[in-house]
Amino acid sequence: MERKDKKGMSRRAFLKGLAAVGMGAGWTSCRSGSGGREASGGEMTYRVDPVTGQRVSLLGYGCMRWPPAERPDKNGNPIDQETVNGLVDYAIAHGVNYFDTAPIYGQEWSERVTGVALKRHPRESYFIATKMSASSDNSRESLMAMYRSSLENLQTDYIDYYLLHGIGGGGMELFDRRFVRNGMLDFLLDERKKGRIRHLGWSFHGDIEVFNRVLAMHDRVHWDFVQIQLNYVDWRHAAAYNSDWQRAMGDDTNAEYLYGELERREIPVVVMDPLLGGRLSNVPQRILERMKRKRPEDSAASWAFRFAGSFPGVLTVLSGMTYKEHLQDNLRTFSPLVPLSAEERSLLDDAAERMMDSPNIPCTDCRYCMPCPYGVDIPAVFLHYNKCVNQDSAPQSGQDANYREARRAFLIGYDRSVPRLRQASHCIGCKRCLSKCLQGIDIPSQMRHVDDYVERLRRGE
Repeated sequence: MERKDKKGMSRRAFLKGLAAVGMGAGWTSCRSGSGGREASGGEMTYRVDPVTGQRVSLLGYGCMRWPPAERPDKNGNPIDQETVNGLVDYAIAHGVNYFDTAPIYGQEWSERVTGVALKRHPRESYFIATKMSASSDNSRESLMAMYRSSLENLQTDYIDYYLLHGIGGGGMELFDRRFVRNGMLDFLLDERKKGRIRHLGWSFHGDIEVFNRVLAMHDRVHWDFVQIQLNYVDWRHAAAYNSDWQRAMGDDTNAEYLYGELERREIPVVVMDPLLGGRLSNVPQRILERMKRKRPEDSAASWAFRFAGSFPGVLTVLSGMTYKEHLQDNLRTFSPLVPLSAEERSLLDDAAERMMDSPNIPCTDCRYCMPCPYGVDIPAVFLHYNKCVNQDSAPQSGQDANYREARRAFLIGYDRSVPRLRQASHCIGCKRCLSKCLQGIDIPSQMRHVDDYVERLRRGE
């Protein structure tokens, strides 16, 4: 049975109606609050939610990486609330209305900070997405407490988009234990029926068998949306780009398959990690030069966002915008979005092929691995290494003509980006981070790799 929207219209009938009036899969480009009028250039692109008919900004604000404060406040909040307020104000003023957070983001402060910032705006002017993350014991009691805490922290009576978080890791047994046997899924379905949850979905991280089996529950549960990792590398090359550990866990499926299965069932897609952990905003120089020849004013990040936004089944594309310049660049991309041409799509396909040869460490800077009990700033170490690799500035050997200059730049940048006491050399290989990494990185092994590389540079080898 198809779930009905508020006007009693089925999802399928709603989409057919859109097509009949020339709106395709829900494309609109309009001013926030403009009543649905077609807009001129420079205004946010929206997609139409098939359940409610509401317009959702194609650019969604990921609230995982809010800007840190110089020091935690008296309550222990490590996030700069005043700066967050300014970013939220600016985003809403420029048409962004989808804000995605989770109980575990921002050292467990993101929901509270996001709630404070959004509470200053009319509730009908934005959509809140948050998640039921894993708890220490995944008991019904602890998960119920998490759900109630989210409502309290976000200062709201209802959640627009609620996700079962991190589905796939741990196999179907973990999914059943977290949501089925303890009755939590039935509880959340009842909350949706009562209106305290407006849309129920899940985020996928891992085992394709779990993806297929949870997706097969659609006829009974009727998932309103699913959040997947989608970018132009993962589209067809995820299997080649994943670690051996991920492939062993069954995570060998490209985003093309995931998106296709969701589109076939007419389930809206929320895109996470469109920049592949920032790597697609710092692509190798030879790839960037090709992009600039085609569109001189566009950033590398803009190309990646246009790729993700060009699929008609995508409801919103999440970006963790820590700084205002990130927000402004993304607003230029999505206001309005210019879909990729066939030629541009071919360019990105070729770029993805070329990136297969990159020695990047597949860190997305999600910071789930933090804090390290020995003080290592794991994401910062990987980010500096990847940045130098992507810019073709990582020194390789003393035989290189620019070795001395590149070596000096790498080491100075490393010490500036990562304090000495937090560098890779302080990793003892305790492996506590392994189970937390959604990308399946063998973090201790990669830390040894980076540390060996740094030590060779320090010795001038």
